[in-house]
Amino acid sequence: MIGRTPTHEGVLLKPYPFTAVVGMPDLRLALVLSSISPAVGGVLVRGEKGTAKSTMVRALAGLLPGVDVVDGCRFSCDPVSPDPACPDGPHAADAPAHRRPARLVELPVGAAEDRVVGSLNLEKALSEGVTDYQPGLLAAAHRGLLYVDEVNLLHDHLVDTLLDAAAMGRATVEREGVSVSHAARFVLIGTMNPEEGELRPQLLDRFGLTVEVASSRDPEQRVEVVRRRLAYEADPDGFADGYASSDAALAAEIEAAQRLLPSVKLPDEALRQIAEVCASFEVDGMRADIVTARTAVAHAAWAGRAEVTTEDIRVAARLALPHRRRRNPFDAPGISEEQLEQALEDAQPPPEGPDDDGPSGGGPGPEDGGPIPDGGPSEGAPPSESPDQAPSGNGSSPQKTVGAGDAFRARVFRVKGTGEGERGRRSRAITDTGRTIGVQPPSVRDGRPHLVATIRAAAPHQQARGRSGAGLEVRSADLRFALREGREGNLVLFCVDASGSMGARARMREVKTAVLSLLLDAYQRRDKVGLVTFRGTGAELALPPTISVEAAAARLEGLPTGGRTPLAEGLLEAARVLRVEAIRDPRRRPLLVLVTDGRATSGSDAVARAKAAAGLLTDVTTIVMDCETGRMRLGLAAELAGHLGAEHVPLSDVAAESLASAVRERTGRAA
Repeated sequence: MIGRTPTHEGVLLKPYPFTAVVGMPDLRLALVLSSISPAVGGVLVRGEKGTAKSTMVRALAGLLPGVDVVDGCRFSCDPVSPDPACPDGPHAADAPAHRRPARLVELPVGAAEDRVVGSLNLEKALSEGVTDYQPGLLAAAHRGLLYVDEVNLLHDHLVDTLLDAAAMGRATVEREGVSVSHAARFVLIGTMNPEEGELRPQLLDRFGLTVEVASSRDPEQRVEVVRRRLAYEADPDGFADGYASSDAALAAEIEAAQRLLPSVKLPDEALRQIAEVCASFEVDGMRADIVTARTAVAHAAWAGRAEVTTEDIRVAARLALPHRRRRNPFDAPGISEEQLEQALEDAQPPPEGPDDDGPSGGGPGPEDGGPIPDGGPSEGAPPSESPDQAPSGNGSSPQKTVGAGDAFRARVFRVKGTGEGERGRRSRAITDTGRTIGVQPPSVRDGRPHLVATIRAAAPHQQARGRSGAGLEVRSADLRFALREGREGNLVLFCVDASGSMGARARMREVKTAVLSLLLDAYQRRDKVGLVTFRGTGAELALPPTISVEAAAARLEGLPTGGRTPLAEGLLEAARVLRVEAIRDPRRRPLLVLVTDGRATSGSDAVARAKAAAGLLTDVTTIVMDCETGRMRLGLAAELAGHLGAEHVPLSDVAAESLASAVRERTGRAA
């Protein structure tokens, strides 16, 4: 939708003024810099719910200068340099034009692909031989803003579409041999709540800048936020008019900075500083350097300077680098201010004159054997307390907390059969993307048309319809739609034994590393994850099913061990969670990963109760990750897998490399 207008009790409201938003200076600056220089690449706004992220983004559109467009062009062609491949073109050099406000186009999370990129009318293409293309949201966003609220929840196929358009500056529609392409250059702005899951790395890197926002803890500022919001709802027009002059002044400053931008100089010294900063933070690729340079130039223009300074680079680095430092999906974005200052200082040219004898004050520094300043241990010093030990929950049942090692590439476990769930990358499913495997029944009117089946349905009726000349007479009843098979995301529920038998330091570290690796795999395959743990006398849902694998990794890292093994309670809790989730999200099929050595020691009838509980999960695709180690093994986990009808996987075989090595070894022996 374009420029969604807020409503209150059914009445259209004026947009909330940009300058009326309290606080969030970093977000304000990032949005302004992206408006001054769209080449920066847009802004990703991360923050908890209820922090006015969407309010500020929607208010931004009112500050942007208008754009000149060719009359009648649905693709917003610039009359000065129109797109030569515009579907509404070609446009004459003297084509009439008009000026309109810049657009803020919102891309709904659940939008269909045809609504995003546009659609072709197959009926007209077959019957009249013409290409009737209806533009989508990417065409509407050309030369404007494309806003995606909850961008981390966007379906993978739409993410791929955005990546292609953002990288190429064009959107292309391919339907049954007919191709249409048009310009699609826009500023991409996304908002997200990290608690609901992270972005794919490819899309994350496409955002030029990122900002973390949080609710103010200052009571006075919170009071002011509520006061302004209530005043806005009571009298939207009057409230907006009260900030009209400040919004207009800010818009004039943005326009002045846009005019100054082409003349701002970026000297070689500044480029060297940017390179030093990006290298010191070990960011991947060169996009970080380019975005930092563009942002520094935009900030210099915003400050009214004709040349980039160290301050411009400092601001640009704080906005452009945090999200590019993540080495894996579980790392929190952010940069060290001390490291940034050190990198900027290292890039400064050496001062002229004789060399100093040492650090300020003439005495030796820490690197010369001098004393370390007070204020805590130096970086890399051993902590005073081992992180593997945690206070016990009670005197009789001591607890231990062991961290995980580095994640590895895990084997791919899939749910049996073919589902119809959410798009993902794990199990087979009937989806509206993927390879065509057949034709939908005539009663199904959804998805992509199937060209051959449509022609076959229309061909027998051509004589009765009085067809004359070239082409087919195709009616809506003739349309047939493709049946496609792709991949779905699943609910991966981890049920982890945290009892004393798992508490050996080496074993629990291996277990956590394996589960962490499976969590990383779930992240890449767009799964939902949950975590059930059992120890002592009961089980608990440590993490309700969520798409945030980061939350699951955090809960796993702090998981304590100790006490008896209530296996039956763990299985019953897993069954309860799956039963509830089947009601909440019936299309997402479950995969249960049971991490245990198979022991059941809580209660006199622990084994019998565990077997009975296993009977409730026989219809669920289950993986039993056997954690038993050592020479003397009881084989209880393998026996439990038999009761569950599950696949039995030793802990050492969770890694993909382990499976490949085993296959090679067996093949070699057979040869």
